Amino acid sequence: MVVEVIERLREALQNTPYEGKVYLVGGIVRDELLRRPLPNDIDLVLEGDAIALAQFLHEKGITPHEPVVYRNFGTAMVVVDGVQVELVTARAESYRAHSRKPVVKPATLYEDALRRDFTVNTLLKNLHTGEVVDPLGCAMHDLQARVLRTPREPKQTFYEDPLRMLRAIRFAIQLDFTIAPEVWEAIQQEAYRLEIISTERIRDEFTKILQQPNAALGLQMLLESGLLAQFGQPLLPMVGCTQPGGYHLYDVWTHSLKAVECLRIPESSPMPDWELRLATLLHDVGKPATRTVDENGVAHFYGHAEKGAEIAQAWLASLKYSNATIERITKLIRLHMRPGGYTSEWSDAAVRRLIRDAGDLLEPLLCMVEADICAQKNHGRGLSVLRQRIQSVMESSPARWRSPLSGHEIMQALGIPEGELVGKIKRYLEEQVVEGTLAPDDKATALKMAQEYFSRLKSAGEASVS
Repeated sequence: MVVEVIERLREALQNTPYEGKVYLVGGIVRDELLRRPLPNDIDLVLEGDAIALAQFLHEKGITPHEPVVYRNFGTAMVVVDGVQVELVTARAESYRAHSRKPVVKPATLYEDALRRDFTVNTLLKNLHTGEVVDPLGCAMHDLQARVLRTPREPKQTFYEDPLRMLRAIRFAIQLDFTIAPEVWEAIQQEAYRLEIISTERIRDEFTKILQQPNAALGLQMLLESGLLAQFGQPLLPMVGCTQPGGYHLYDVWTHSLKAVECLRIPESSPMPDWELRLATLLHDVGKPATRTVDENGVAHFYGHAEKGAEIAQAWLASLKYSNATIERITKLIRLHMRPGGYTSEWSDAAVRRLIRDAGDLLEPLLCMVEADICAQKNHGRGLSVLRQRIQSVMESSPARWRSPLSGHEIMQALGIPEGELVGKIKRYLEEQVVEGTLAPDDKATALKMAQEYFSRLKSAGEASVS
């Protein structure tokens, strides 16, 4: 679709004053030269009024809606056949110390290239002639060398817009590029400048790193650069937190990265790949806070799954991830110890309970635990036997185990109002279904069990309906 939109823009501007003066710029030129899939948006630049160009395209019917205009920056946004197109007036920028919002003025294409993040993103392609232009004279060399350099002195580039430091790591792993030594040194020196970047922008760039198949490499680079310390402080105690040698070769941090590397995500996963990578990174985040050493000098991490879920919940909320994302990730962390503890002595009820508790996240949970095992010392053991057992139980039992009585039916039968007591009785009935002592469609037996359980609760003084 992007290629078709470019052709449509080219045709629309032929035989107009804009012909030969508009250039593709940024990722779309870079990725085409690298023979990579093209991004799903388009950036155009010209030495002229980009807002007027956007209005011209609208008047010609190329875009059905009025342009979104940012006059302070000389930019406009339009949508053509569902593809977002940003039009930019070539500009020079200057920054204030405590803001990443620049003061801009119109400039040449050369000056525009100087204000961009990395040289490989300064390459231009004339929309009409197809000529590739290298305004700085070094971008093509850096592209061929697969190296990330900044158009100007790196510390100045990052001081002005610190988000570029996160982008450097993302581009390095996404494009398989090397960060030039002087650029890496500048990132380490300027990492503190992330403090002026909004939480949402940091979160979004961090998520893009997690979206890469080799995210583990990016995570290690975040640590070594000092960037992780600016927004991921709860993860830092994992570094150097040693584990018993029986199962483990690595400290908690390195083990977690190895697990991310080992992760094999099925195409049918009910959660985004990046979420499962993040859950895997965080699966042992509770270990440093729960680490104890017994009289034999052996470390233990009792309760680390629950503690890890608490730490993850607070940290992900601070980064303003959605409630749905936080719920999925913390659920996996809480459950991650259970599949690894499977033995042939498990009853069918225990298997059913795992299936019920994991719900739609059963397959992601198993994938995460398999990655956890892969990252350990004795990784020959896997979950194949448990997977076979789950399949057997699911084929011989209902896929879902629920109470035969709804909450409304429980209230009517027992004469109690809506409240916690109803939920407590319903969960009791669900547990009986899981244990195999109650069929999921046996309302008569369920009613009898509910009455007996209610009586026991009243006798124990636990049947308050207030």
